[in-house]
Amino acid sequence: MSEKVIAYDLGTGGIKASLFNRDGETLHSVFIPYPTAYPQPGRQEQAPDDWWQAIIHSTRLLSEKTKCDKNDIVALAISGHSLGVVPIGKDGNLLLTSTPIWSDRRATEETEIFFSRTDYKEWYETTGNGFPPECYSIFKIMWYKKHFPERYAATDKVIGTKDYCNYRFTGRLCTDYSYASGSGVFDLETWDYKQEYIQASGIRPDLFPEILDSDAVIGTITPEASLETGLPTHVKVICGGVDNSCMALGSKGIKPSRIYTSLGSSAWIALISEKPVLDFDKKPYVFAHVIKGMYASATCIFSAGSSLQWVRNTLCPDLLSIEEQGGENAYTAMNKLAEASAPGSNGLLFNPSLAGGSSIEPSPDMTGAFTGLRLGNTRADLIRATMEGIALNLRIALDLFRKYHTEFTDMLFVGGGTKSNFWMQLFADIYELEIEKTNIGQEAASLGAAALALKGTGLWNSYDRIDSLHQTQHRFLPDPRHQAIYRQALSNFKALADHIASLNSINKQMNEQ
Repeated sequence: MSEKVIAYDLGTGGIKASLFNRDGETLHSVFIPYPTAYPQPGRQEQAPDDWWQAIIHSTRLLSEKTKCDKNDIVALAISGHSLGVVPIGKDGNLLLTSTPIWSDRRATEETEIFFSRTDYKEWYETTGNGFPPECYSIFKIMWYKKHFPERYAATDKVIGTKDYCNYRFTGRLCTDYSYASGSGVFDLETWDYKQEYIQASGIRPDLFPEILDSDAVIGTITPEASLETGLPTHVKVICGGVDNSCMALGSKGIKPSRIYTSLGSSAWIALISEKPVLDFDKKPYVFAHVIKGMYASATCIFSAGSSLQWVRNTLCPDLLSIEEQGGENAYTAMNKLAEASAPGSNGLLFNPSLAGGSSIEPSPDMTGAFTGLRLGNTRADLIRATMEGIALNLRIALDLFRKYHTEFTDMLFVGGGTKSNFWMQLFADIYELEIEKTNIGQEAASLGAAALALKGTGLWNSYDRIDSLHQTQHRFLPDPRHQAIYRQALSNFKALADHIASLNSINKQMNEQ
């Protein structure tokens, strides 16, 4: 009864390694950061060896902190950030020391070439790939072929982020369905690579790795990896999944029609369903679920918590200074100020598109804005308007799903934003839904990976246990007194977004003249 598993949450900013017992309870977690390089505009890269070194460091640190008997560890699984393209040579070596991450958008010419041969709408409705196309793996591989022809010729397989770490653990080159669904050539209906799209890309079909179930055992740890990480060679390595789908699993996404909001630096709403939610106008992005036969369809905004962080750093340096000197947390102080402002922020409205517009926005060139400022407004109004604006933006994402599914009565929230009860109440009022906050918080992706490891080793027969692991800490009910205020604010928010898009379009045309 002492079996344990390790779950790795391989994120954009670093890796979190967590030790779980066989019941799915977290025993301890450690976090190791790694850098992102920005060599040119539109390019965002990380070093795969940094991921592996973070795996080594976090594993050894976890062992040191927990004093766990290593022989009790039976398996591990990784949740990995999406759309990675790591070329492995025919000699088994890594061919590039730095590779594009999910948000890299260098492959614009490659998308133009591909869509001169393939209908864009048909491609989207086949793949569910709703991010800007150049983010998807196939176009980055096309870029490799053009700019690194010798290394392309020497490539055996191109794999994803967590798949590279699995390769370092086991020596096996493979992926799972959830990660493959972000390749740009995956058919959501057939759950396989679509050969017509591979042919249109001009990429060799043999570069794509075999696809396994997310909870499949791909092997055990090699002696070399055992020496580096300190883990025994008997530890089974589970295939794992893309972060979006692992988080969906950890957010109680074990049955169709379940929905959750992830509120972090960026934010999204994801719906679990037996059919992908596809809308060519708004382009929800879809990943195959780690539970085969289901899908995680999502819409997002790029700057949620990061907008609030900007307000903290720009408008509240005094509060940040107090925190740095051992005083009250700056966000806690900001919550208190925001709560002192009235619903509707005394006429202020904030658009949080500080990092550009997502697919639910009128334009990808969106910028952020405050509007309605008067001399009587206070810092408290600005803070509350920021929190309301983020919630209003996500309400638009929620309404998109309401077009395709029945009305939702409640909404689970995960992510760092759940720490603020005040913000959760704002979401309840603006979503007009009951909001559930549980003990899982920022652990959803880790729990999803741990569940894959537990099921993959046979310690679990199903994923049903995940429901019981979520212990409700608070439920926030919509306040009917605020309904009219926020419905009007939502209408005003949409008008503001259209106006910003129009102004940015005019400015762009003027700058090009």
